[in-house]
Amino acid sequence: MTGNDAIAPLAGVRVLELGSYIAAPTAGRMLADFGAEVIKVERPVSGDELRNWRLYAGDTSMLYRTINRNKKSIVLDLKSARARDIVLDLVRHCDVLLENFRPGTLERWGLGPEELDKASPGLIITRISAFGQTGPLSGRPGFAAVAEAYGGLRELVGDPDRPPVRVGVSIGDSIAGIYAAFGTVMALFQRERANVSLAERTIDVALSESVLSVMESLIPDYIAYGVNRQRVGGRMEGIAPSNAYPCADGTSIIVAGNGDAIFARYMRLIGRPDLAEDPELQTNAGRWRRRDELDEAISRWTIQHDRDMALKLLQAADVPSGPVYTAADICTDEQYAARDMIQHFEIDTGCAEPKSVGFPGIVPVIGRASLPIRSVGPDLGEHTHEVLSSLLGMSDDAIAELA
Repeated sequence: MTGNDAIAPLAGVRVLELGSYIAAPTAGRMLADFGAEVIKVERPVSGDELRNWRLYAGDTSMLYRTINRNKKSIVLDLKSARARDIVLDLVRHCDVLLENFRPGTLERWGLGPEELDKASPGLIITRISAFGQTGPLSGRPGFAAVAEAYGGLRELVGDPDRPPVRVGVSIGDSIAGIYAAFGTVMALFQRERANVSLAERTIDVALSESVLSVMESLIPDYIAYGVNRQRVGGRMEGIAPSNAYPCADGTSIIVAGNGDAIFARYMRLIGRPDLAEDPELQTNAGRWRRRDELDEAISRWTIQHDRDMALKLLQAADVPSGPVYTAADICTDEQYAARDMIQHFEIDTGCAEPKSVGFPGIVPVIGRASLPIRSVGPDLGEHTHEVLSSLLGMSDDAIAELA
C-alpha cells in the first residue's frame, strides 16, 4: 500500500446511482474516486447505454469503463414494483441518490423525493436534467449537445464563416457532472452541521445552466455593452495573440503571447522588434485589432521550425506555449507519467487475451500524484448478489428470482 492508497476523504459515504450516459455517472465517478461506495443500478440485459458507445470490440466500451470506474454494478428493472421496493430498501443504507432521468420519471415510478425521504430521512438527492426540475422547459429531454447550444457555448465554437461546431467530447455532460458532485459534497458537509430540509438536500443541476455558468462574461458583456460575442476559430475574442500555429513538420503548437510583457519578448524572439515596440500593440485591445497581422507574422516564424525546436525556443524566452497533443502523445508524456495520470489495467478488449489499457488518473491530486484507481467500470450486474445479500439480507433464491 502506498501513501495515496489510504487517502479516501469520502470513505463511509454510500451512493446509489440511478444515472446513465455521462452526466450523473461522472458525478458518481468523482465521488467514488475519493472513497465513496457507489452502487450503480443498471437495466437488465443491456445495462447503461454507454456500454455500447464507441464500442470497437468486445461487449463493454472503454468509455463505460472510464466513466464508471471504482463503482459496483447491480441490475434492477426500475419500472417494476419489486425493484421500486428494493430501491427504497437500498436508500435506507445510503447517504446519496444520484439520477439523471427526465424530470417526473422517478415520480412516476413512485421514487420521487418525498418517497425517498420517507424511506431515508436525511438522504441527499442529486438530480441532473437538461433544463432543471422547474420552469417551462423542465419536462423536455435533452443531451449535452442541446445544452451546449442553449447555454451559449456552441455559438462560440468554430470559424466565423461556418456553422457552429462541437468540441470533441460531451463537455456539457461533464461540466454538469462536476457541479453535481460539488453540490453533493456541499450537502453532505451541511448535513453534518445542521438538520436540513428535503428542499435543501435536493440538488438540482441543469445541463444548460452548467454550460452557461462557464461562459465567463458572455451575459454581462451583452447587457453592459451590447456585445454579441462571435466565433473566432482558434482565437479567444478580445485576446491576442493567442492561437494555434503551423510548424515545419506538419504539426501545430499553441502559443499564448497575450500578456503585455510576454508579447514584447515574443515579438523579439520571432525577429519582429518593430511589433514589440509599436505603441498601438502595448495593450491587448490594440493587439486584438491587429490580430490578423500578428498571426501572420507568428506563422511565418513557426513554419520555419519543427515542433520541438519551436517550443524549445519559446520556452527559453518564457513565452507560454505547448504542443497540440494526440492520444499517442499523452501516453508517452513525462509530466503525465510523473503524476500517475495514466494508470494501466488488464482489460478484455474482445481479443483472445486481456490487454493492458491505460485510463486517465484521478483529479484533483491529493499529495504528489493521482490517487490509484481501484477498479475500472464493472461488468453488467457484477455486484448484484454482493450488494443485495450484504445490505438487504436477500437470499440466493430471492436474488435469482429478480434475474
